[in-house]
Formats: sequence, structure tokens, C-alpha cells
Amino acid sequence: MRRRVAITGLGVVSPIGLTVDTFRESLLAGVSGVGAISLFDATGLPTRIAAEVRGLPVRGRDRKIDFALEAARQALDEAGRPRGAGGVSLGVGLELFSLDDVAAARTGDALPAALGERLTFLQTPSDLCVHAIAHRYELRTPPLVHVSACAAGTDAIGAAFRLVASGRRDWMLAGGTDSMINPLGVAGFCRLGATSTANARPAAASRPFDRARDGFVLGEGAGVLVVEPLDEALARGARVRAEIVGYGNSFDAHGISEPHPEGRGAWQAMARALQDAGVGPEAIDCVNAHGTATPKNDPVETAAIKRLLGARAAEVPVCATKSMIGHLISAAGAVEAIATVLGLEGGWVHPTLNLDDPDPACDLDYVPHKARAHRQRYALSNSFGFGGQNAALLLRAWDARR
Repeated sequence: MRRRVAITGLGVVSPIGLTVDTFRESLLAGVSGVGAISLFDATGLPTRIAAEVRGLPVRGRDRKIDFALEAARQALDEAGRPRGAGGVSLGVGLELFSLDDVAAARTGDALPAALGERLTFLQTPSDLCVHAIAHRYELRTPPLVHVSACAAGTDAIGAAFRLVASGRRDWMLAGGTDSMINPLGVAGFCRLGATSTANARPAAASRPFDRARDGFVLGEGAGVLVVEPLDEALARGARVRAEIVGYGNSFDAHGISEPHPEGRGAWQAMARALQDAGVGPEAIDCVNAHGTATPKNDPVETAAIKRLLGARAAEVPVCATKSMIGHLISAAGAVEAIATVLGLEGGWVHPTLNLDDPDPACDLDYVPHKARAHRQRYALSNSFGFGGQNAALLLRAWDARR
């Protein structure tokens, strides 16, 4: 018998807030975290803006490890340690080595250690971040690492949800972390023509669903949730933030950097999340869109939402967190899931910034410019990644009377 799954802890490191409280305030205020790149000299690149995490001391050489450790600490500090054997499920980004390390390797110079004495930065495995979290919190069960590109954070939470719901784990730390604001990361996306070049107006560069959108803005950060059985959470007196009630994923394999033109995979992921929860599309009160502000994604996602919701599509608010924080790649789904939880709790939908002139092909209610009061019970959070990897979470507001 499937167990109900509660979210009892949230942790976030983002370009608009280093705690859940500051993140919430920034979402409601419509704050943009986009600015000129300061982490390296981007002078020669077409894109010279990004949404950087500022104000968090970074002790290691790989920023995403520090981000994940901080987000995990916040989530467990809030939730307390649940009973039983815990695990970790984390979406992580591509490992992009340091050009300085490459030069050192070619000249025979010593390479600095990334973690302990065994691993250099060039030899860092993709699951090193999971190792660090598991070691710090003595999590003995086998960890899960997800590398499904922009869907990785959502897939990580979905996998944790299934493990807890089925009784195979007592509780889980789940989320995503990433930082690709480095010369290779930004240059690679520039080569694909995927990023905005509106360098003169950083705060206005991320424009989901707008006619003038010209690509996504790269961001960085981490989001981590504590998930556990609802009955166990209530028994130990934990605060329940929301329930995870459904998860769906798909793989449409249409193209490396573009979605299926009919949104087939996006629709399948959302529809499977609803089917998993046993609810119909009439239950959906809000959608946190993938909303990348790329020319191809936004109308395709719009079409997929319209196919899912039918005649109700125009009545359901849709918001794009990336308009404020940029695209956090493997961390995007986790941080956007946290934004969705906060909206469910507070009875509001955060705004989609910079939606000044909607694309005629994007004709839904995207909550432009200002947050809106909106009571909601069920909300979808979407993540659609390169290569046709798609995932969606269905979250339900917590009501102790149910």
C-alpha cells in the first residue's frame, strides 16, 4: 500500500536568496538575480550576463558542492532528522574541468585536491557531491545521482518520492545542484545559440513567453528537500510543508537541444504525474513552467499545457521562476519545486518578469510582473531537459484537516 509522502524541510541557495525566507520574499517582490558575470572574464563571449549566487562563502573549488551542502543543511535543520535510515537523491550537472588544471596536467605541475587526498579536480566523479552529503549526515543507504540535464533536480525528487512511498527508504534528502557559470559552460551554451545576449539590460534579459525573448540566462544554485512518510512526520511533530502526490517523466528523443514541436514529451510527463496521483486535469490550480525564454521551448510548453488542461488552460495561472533566477540547469527543477511549495503554502503565485509583449503563440495566463493571490490545492512543477528528458511533479497543499 503506497504511503503518503510529506515535504518537511526546505533548503535553497539561489541568485535571489540564500535562505528559504529571503528566497520567498524575493519571489513575491519580483526581484531579478541577473547581472554581469563576475566569476570570470567574459569579455570575449556573446553572453556576458548570468544569475550568480552572491554572498555565500565558497570554500571548495567546485561551487555546486558548497551550494548542495548548504541547502542540505538548511533542509535538515528545519525538518530535524527523521526516524530510520535516510538516503540522498541528487541531480548534478556536467563536470567541467578547470582550464588551469588542464594546463597544469600538461606541464606536470601538481594538481590541487578537490576533496581529501585521493581526488583531483580533473578526476572528480559526478557523484562526489552526493558522497559529501552522505558522509556528513551518515546516510548509509545507496545514493542516487541524476544527470538528466535540466530535468535532473525534478527526477531526483521524483525518485526519492517513489522510494519513500513504496517503503524502500525511511526518508530522503532530494534535490539538485549546479554551477556552469565558467568559461566552458557559458561558451558552450553560446555556441549553441541558447543564451540571451541582452547584456546591456541584465535584469530584463530573461523573458519567458515574451515576443522579444532571445534565449535563457544561465544561473546557479541548489535546492534540497527532506521527504518522508506523512504518518511518520505527523507522529514526530514535524512541520509539513506540502505533499508530493505524483511524478511523471518521459523521453521524446526528438533533438539534442530542442523539444518535440508538438510538446509530446512535455505532455506525457505532466499527464503521467496526474495519473500517478490519481487526479484529473480539472484539479490543477497552478503550473510552475519550465519557461526557459528560448524561442522554441515556450510555445511548445504552452501547447503541451493546453493539451493537458483543455478548455481550462486559460484559467490556470502559469509562472516562470527562471525570469528571476535564470536557468539553474540540474538544480532548476529542485529550486522551482521549492518555489511551488511556497506558493501553495502562502496562497499566491509569483510573477513572470519581463513579459511586456506576449508572443501570440504563448497565450496563457503567465502572471506578468506582479505576484497574485491565488488559493491552490494542486500545482504542477515542470522540467524539460536537453535531449528530450522531461519530468513533472504534482504537489498538494498541506491541510491538517484532510
